[in-house]
Amino acid sequence: MSRFDKIAKEWDMSDVRSELSKNIAKTLIKNVALDRSMSIMDFGAGTGLLTSHMLGRVAKVAAVDISAGMLNELSQKDELKEFVTPYCQNIIHERLKDDFDGIISAMALHHVEDTDEILRVFYEHLKDGGFLALADLDREDGTFHAHGNDGVFHFGFDRDALHVKLKNIGFKEINFTTAYTIKKDDKNSYPIFLLTAYADKISQSISSK
Repeated sequence: MSRFDKIAKEWDMSDVRSELSKNIAKTLIKNVALDRSMSIMDFGAGTGLLTSHMLGRVAKVAAVDISAGMLNELSQKDELKEFVTPYCQNIIHERLKDDFDGIISAMALHHVEDTDEILRVFYEHLKDGGFLALADLDREDGTFHAHGNDGVFHFGFDRDALHVKLKNIGFKEINFTTAYTIKKDDKNSYPIFLLTAYADKISQSISSK
């Protein structure tokens, strides 16, 4: 059983997580044109904290996570039952069958070892013009996780380096904004960025011919 499975039942009790999800969602809604016809993926959906803010703004959400415990908590939320389809799988090794109008994600990227590959997988799952809206930590010194760094592969990310990765894959209109800053004490604060980008598959297809 993973650490996330063990703490799933208490996950939503954190005021910090609730406030973080609210601010990420607020920034996402401000920067991305959502539509009630859209089908989107929430990568690292957990208990649905970010997904819940999409209710009434998009048509449906595919909630992807490798923690069965987290997705079980999501599945028990009555308001999300007709709105969300959970997928407990590693999409690097097992892709979903559908393409999406958008992919959202909050604080999951630093738990994925192969950043290049997961960004490519995101691109593959998007329709042409589909958006990626991903929130995670700016580069930090490894002190963010109070429980230690088990399952943490990256101490945040450099925005410029991530921009280059996205551009090389085929994303366009790549932008970063600070969605929230977590302050844990008088000395340590941790900015959370939201990146937005769009899949440019037609141009990629033409250039490859």
